Amino acid sequence: MNDVMKYGIAEARRTMNENFGGPFGASIIDQNGQVIAVASNTVLKDHDPTAHAEVNVIRKAGEALGTHDLSGCVLYATGYPCPMCLSAIIWSNIHKVYYGCNPKDAEAIGFRDDFIYRFIQNELDDSSILELEELDRAQCIELFEEYAQANKSIY
Repeated sequence: MNDVMKYGIAEARRTMNENFGGPFGASIIDQNGQVIAVASNTVLKDHDPTAHAEVNVIRKAGEALGTHDLSGCVLYATGYPCPMCLSAIIWSNIHKVYYGCNPKDAEAIGFRDDFIYRFIQNELDDSSILELEELDRAQCIELFEEYAQANKSIY
């Protein structure tokens, strides 16, 4: 077993047994192979549906490194990242992820990652799940244009 994956597994097992969240743990290493952060899923403890292991570990790594840009870092996760976590990984510029279990494994124990993937891919068009409607674009685009004109950082 990979040593870095072991940290995520151990953290997930600990917090899972404390009823903090599901069987999800993650670790991030830097370019030198040093462990920067280890975290687990804490959705139930934090009452936060975004407190997935990957999001939590990205937050910890960013804080430890003092940056939002985790280029060169590698993420290890006990499960294939859900759509939200995939987005967070991409936003953080992590380009390599190792995962243990796949989306079908998560679905087999009741998690709905595959359902969300299908929704994103427009295979599910159900307004009872989520309604998205554009509103007040003209006013909001002004804000976007102000940001662009101020030459703010794009991340």
